[in-house]
Amino acid sequence: MPNTFTKIASATVGAGGASTITFSSIPSTYTDLLIMTSLRDSAATVGNAGIRVIFNGSGSGFSTRWIFGTGVTANSTTDSGGWIRVGQVPGSLATSNTFSNDCIYVPNYLSSNQKTLLGDSVMENNATESYSTLTAGLWSNTAAITQIQLQSNSTAWVQYSTATLYGIKNS
Repeated sequence: MPNTFTKIASATVGAGGASTITFSSIPSTYTDLLIMTSLRDSAATVGNAGIRVIFNGSGSGFSTRWIFGTGVTANSTTDSGGWIRVGQVPGSLATSNTFSNDCIYVPNYLSSNQKTLLGDSVMENNATESYSTLTAGLWSNTAAITQIQLQSNSTAWVQYSTATLYGIKNS
């Protein structure tokens, strides 16, 4: 059971937005990683957008299985390709000034085995359609994770979007 959480880095998007939040040079002194985010996308034509998680700048070997509820329906889907898709975040058609709340857990990020990811995401929106998502992700690569990118799958993260990376030790 993890008992020590240490803040490694945090990022807050400034004026003008940012298409990517990147954590690089991740130290090898922990057993697991945790990323907590609060995000909103600037997409002008959507009520929601997704978070793309990419390890070490790799463009392949990722697969995602996620289940979600919209406030109206429940569903599940799979995806594979150049990223792991985690959750839904509000876009410009969602309620103004609302952000998502996302937790991305990466166990054994230094292991020589394939890497897994667990995501838990809730999109705030004062409307019927408001997503709650659980994600299971896999990166079919045995390299230690030294960089994590959080990309918008639509346009860009708006000002005041935040992400914080924590290292977890099991000692």
